[in-house]
Amino acid sequence: MEFLFKGLLIGAGATLVFDLWVRFVIAGLLGLPGANWTLGGRWFAHMPRGRFRHDSIAAAESIPGETALGWTMHYVIGIAYGLILLALCGADWGRAPTLWPALAFGLITVLAGWLVMAPCMGAGIAASRAPRPMLVRSVQLSNHAAFGVGMWLWALAAAALWG
Repeated sequence: MEFLFKGLLIGAGATLVFDLWVRFVIAGLLGLPGANWTLGGRWFAHMPRGRFRHDSIAAAESIPGETALGWTMHYVIGIAYGLILLALCGADWGRAPTLWPALAFGLITVLAGWLVMAPCMGAGIAASRAPRPMLVRSVQLSNHAAFGVGMWLWALAAAALWG
């Protein structure tokens, strides 16, 4: 039970930190576009129809409920990452979390977007087909660094609540 509670709190909390970072720093302070979970939801919504790869997910058929699906999957994946981090680092880390494993893991999670999501959604490996790929990569790295820091902060909160 401790593992599930902490993993859920770490993953959901870190995803919230990710979203706040995007909203207030990336979009608010820097004026850059944030993550588009509607398009992510569209990608997931096409999967049961047998379509996993698109030349351009923006040009793909819109599917009812894609925005809600995108946000839901964003948090489900974040929670899965919280559980994976806890499983990799172990119960001792969960009781006394340190920053570096969480930050490193948060940065590593960017690879899922670079090697799976972006190519399957038509943006190429690591957004190589984007108009400004280095800018996209930099923003994504900062988002995932915020996610990693969020994992650590929420692991501290979980340890304080559970022990």
